[in-house]
Amino acid sequence: MKRLLLSIAVALAFAVPMRAADSSDAEITSLVTQAPGLRPDVLKLALAEDNGLIPKRNLLTVIDYSLPSSQPRLFIFDLAKHKLLFRELVAHGKSSGGNIANFFSNSPGSLATSLGLFVTADTYNGGNGYSLRLRGLEEGVNDMAWDRAIVLHGASYVSNEAVKVLGRLGRSWGCPAVRPEISQQIIDTIRGGSPVFAYYPDQGWLSTSAFLKQVKQVGGVVANALR
Repeated sequence: MKRLLLSIAVALAFAVPMRAADSSDAEITSLVTQAPGLRPDVLKLALAEDNGLIPKRNLLTVIDYSLPSSQPRLFIFDLAKHKLLFRELVAHGKSSGGNIANFFSNSPGSLATSLGLFVTADTYNGGNGYSLRLRGLEEGVNDMAWDRAIVLHGASYVSNEAVKVLGRLGRSWGCPAVRPEISQQIIDTIRGGSPVFAYYPDQGWLSTSAFLKQVKQVGGVVANALR
């Protein structure tokens, strides 16, 4: 029954992708210009997730795991103000790769990062300090995130110093970990119902995701993202 309800929720969530259709090329160009490293096609995919299950539609977090961990690849936008709020380093899971991620999983114990659309939930203080729970909205892709305790948190291994020493960031157990100096500010900005879109040009996900099938109908950007 739980899985059935989740399936229904996901179907409803992906039924009306509004932002990609409503966002003009000029608006996308303006946002991308503020976010060096983020490609327009990736932002178009992320913008398409506007739906009734995400209360905070004025905010958007994009994580582009096709970029190396040594480069900023987490971008947070205030869409109402057409403004980039954060451009930050973010770690991926130990099993997802070295500097460049190439493996993603939804499985408990995998220590790998998950792709797809998430919505932020509540905060708590745990083993990694002040942390933000994430709820995965794509069945079979990231819907185990809650059970896996995939959360956004600060970590000492996310720093420019780590990049200098290791040539990459340290790695998490699958969580999107950020610099501890900025973690609370990020968490308090996006907590309580804003979207987080985690991207990688994984052909299986791009071609089968219920969400991305809707995007394909809107703008045909999936084909470009596969390249």
